[in-house]
Amino acid sequence: MSNYPRDFTGHGPKGVKAKWPKGARIAVQFVVNYEEGGENNILHGDEASEAFLSEITGASPWQGQRHWNMETIYEYGARSGFWRLHHLFTSMNIKPTVYGVSTALARAPEQVAAMQEADWEIASHGLKWIEYKDTKPTVERADMKKAIALHAEVTGERPTGWYTGRCSMNTVDMIAREGGFKYCSDSYADDLPYWYDDHMQKSKKAKPLLIIPYTLDANDMRFSIQAGYDHGEPFFQYLKDTFDTLYAEGKAGRPKMMNIGLHCRLIGRPGRIAALKRFMEYAASHKKTWFAKRIEIADHWHNNHPYEVWNRPSRMSETEFVEAFGGVFEHSPWIATKAYKLERAPSTDSAIGVHFLLARIFRTASTDARLKVLNAHPDLAGKLATAKRLTKESTNEQASAGLDQLTDKERKTFTNLNTQYVKKFGFPFIIAVKGLNKSQILKAFKKRIENTIEQEMKTACKQVEHIALLRLKELLPR
Repeated sequence: MSNYPRDFTGHGPKGVKAKWPKGARIAVQFVVNYEEGGENNILHGDEASEAFLSEITGASPWQGQRHWNMETIYEYGARSGFWRLHHLFTSMNIKPTVYGVSTALARAPEQVAAMQEADWEIASHGLKWIEYKDTKPTVERADMKKAIALHAEVTGERPTGWYTGRCSMNTVDMIAREGGFKYCSDSYADDLPYWYDDHMQKSKKAKPLLIIPYTLDANDMRFSIQAGYDHGEPFFQYLKDTFDTLYAEGKAGRPKMMNIGLHCRLIGRPGRIAALKRFMEYAASHKKTWFAKRIEIADHWHNNHPYEVWNRPSRMSETEFVEAFGGVFEHSPWIATKAYKLERAPSTDSAIGVHFLLARIFRTASTDARLKVLNAHPDLAGKLATAKRLTKESTNEQASAGLDQLTDKERKTFTNLNTQYVKKFGFPFIIAVKGLNKSQILKAFKKRIENTIEQEMKTACKQVEHIALLRLKELLPR
């Protein structure tokens, strides 16, 4: 695969300053998953009962039958758990985002009214709480449209946020192409929002989609799995540790977002909700905490970190790629031509990323090929420089070190050293001059001329790679 879609770099090593309101060091976001009444059930037209996220260890679907125990566990979430959560959130004056399964919302008039009265955001959690892994795209798309329509019918407004959860490989592109969502949360890839635009390669009319990542670790679902929590204290401790780490990063100038995923039938149990309350009080005791709904985070990101349009190297045509980077290794466009055929990805859309591709080709080239690259470089302060026949890059680099303003004595010294060096090694002396002065360059020249051919070949190649990286940093925005 020459164009690999996965992004392993994200916001990069420097990150992005979130600029949360009022200088907040962390954005804390609670999600209440409302799924009760939207789960698998033969009453809902499904072939079997639900088997996911309950108190029943190792539950399996009951084909063609109602599973009374499973049903009543889900009913607990609507009848008791939701109201316990509602009381806690309203008493703390914290507004969560609800991931509402539309068929579940349609069976919950009292709960929906309470959500709206408390000014909670109600995002869409799909039509039904089911697995879409093997679903045909046409069926999933139809369910998505039904979910949006039913959501609007039940709440009075169409949803502007989306989270499927058990999604397919097509889900996020479908949401992006639908065009009516401010964000999608079917991702666990980051501690901050980011822009998704893979679908835009297939349509010029398509718009970027904001991704607000969700979480499966700071999530009460771990009360229902074997590798999870058996009581509230470890849940509280995990949330506290997560908060403390992210708050410290915010204090250091790198504010992040913390997601907490909740389910009415899980955290809504009296033996668990006390841990959630302790965490909410702990987080609220920190003045630089922003408790936000996901739609508020989305609006903030749209306004403060809008999508940037630029010609990414991973999406360039071969002609564009070679034209842009063919001169990075001096007079050696063949390196860029071969590098284009390597696996290009979002992770290579940077100076370091493109350099990574080009350097791989240079390093695996034959000795003769690498020698040609070395010999493509000009002498320092040599005849080509005097005749003003250097490439633009070499001209600027040599000038930055003052090599265009040598005294007659200095020029003679460089000329003699160049002659001796080429005679000994068979290629010109190469050094990344950026940040160096004439004295430092001469010192390195006199030292390296004493190397063996093997030592100097290795050193010169390293310098060629370093020069290439410096040039790329001038060309690319990150």
